[in-house]
Amino acid sequence: MALFDPKAKIISGYERSIDDRTASIRKYYDEIGKLYYDQYKDMNVDNTKDINTRCEAITRLSNEIEDYKLKILFERGLKKCPNCGTENSLEYGFCFKCGSKFDEDSANAPKTSVIDEPASEPAKEETPDEEQKSEEAPAEEEKKDEE
Repeated sequence: MALFDPKAKIISGYERSIDDRTASIRKYYDEIGKLYYDQYKDMNVDNTKDINTRCEAITRLSNEIEDYKLKILFERGLKKCPNCGTENSLEYGFCFKCGSKFDEDSANAPKTSVIDEPASEPAKEETPDEEQKSEEAPAEEEKKDEE
């Protein structure tokens, strides 16, 4: 690729978006683990709503990551076979591996639900626990220091 290839810049932006969303997913996994442990520790606490909110955010972010991966393939002149998942050239009408026929619009840009913005946070709790916030802040600083 050329040094100033505009497609490389676009692909790089998509890859950064994937990295941002992957980091957010890891953060949500950590939060879910803490919420679940707090619920285990004190059986009177019900964190189900908060856990479900984070699980939904993980699902949404995972879908966005898949959309970005499809966009990257398109920028590279490839498309994915819906039947076997093999990468094929945009010009192909049939998958070279399994022979499945591609839709006529599969050579066009993928239809995705991703908006090219940074990953968003889940909705905040209605009654945030100040103690939980003070415990989370040092943990986040430690993670940044490790990176």
